[in-house]
Amino acid sequence: MARHITAAAFVSLDGVMQAPGGPTEDPTGGFDEGGWVFKLWDEGIDDTLGTLFSGEYDLLLGRRTYDIFAAYWPYADGENAAMGEAFDRANKYVLTAGNQPLEWQNSHRLGSIDDIAALKATDGPKLIIQGSSTLYPSLLAAGLIDTLITMTYPVILGAGKRLMGNGTPVSTMTMTEHKVTAKGTVIATYTPGGALPPYPSQGPIPITSERELARQARIANGLW
Repeated sequence: MARHITAAAFVSLDGVMQAPGGPTEDPTGGFDEGGWVFKLWDEGIDDTLGTLFSGEYDLLLGRRTYDIFAAYWPYADGENAAMGEAFDRANKYVLTAGNQPLEWQNSHRLGSIDDIAALKATDGPKLIIQGSSTLYPSLLAAGLIDTLITMTYPVILGAGKRLMGNGTPVSTMTMTEHKVTAKGTVIATYTPGGALPPYPSQGPIPITSERELARQARIANGLW
C-alpha cells in the first residue's frame, strides 16, 4: 500500500511561509519577520497539529528545513521535548542535490523526485512535509501530494519565500475540510482536483472595441 503524503504549511495572507518558527530560523533574502507564527500564536490550530502528528509518521524535508530541524529538535526540552523525541524516532527523508552529511539519526538522502515517488510506493507510515518550500512545485507537478493543509494567518508579510514558487503547475484543488479559528486563522484541507477546465463556451465574449483592439496590440508589442 502506497504511503500517503501530507503537506502542512503555515502561510501568510500573501502566501509567505518563510521562517514561521523563530527570528533566526531562515533570514535568507533579508527576511526579518522570522517567528511570525509565534508573534500571532493561535491555540486554535492545536487540534489540527495534534491530528497531523498523531500515530506513526516519517518526515519528508528539503535540505534547509532539515538543517533547521536537526539543529533544534534533538535538543528540545520542556514542553517541546516530546515532539523532539518523536522527530528523533521518525525517519527523515531529505531531498538534496548536495553531498553534505546527514548527521541526525534516522536520516536518509533522496536525490530526485523519482526517489520520492519510489519511496511513496513502499509500505510504511504516512509522510509529512513541514516547511520545505522548494518541494511543492515539483511534487505537485508529479502528482505526489495527497493532502495539502494550509494554516493561513491574518497577516501580510510583504516578502519572503512563497508556498507556491516558480514552476508550480496549473491545477485545481478540492477543499475537503475547513475551519476558521477565533483569532482568524483559516485552516483548509485540500486534495488534488485535476486540471483547470477550459474557458466555457457560455462565458463572456471578449469585446472588440477599438480601444480593446488597441490594448491588445500594445500587449502583443510589450508596451502595455
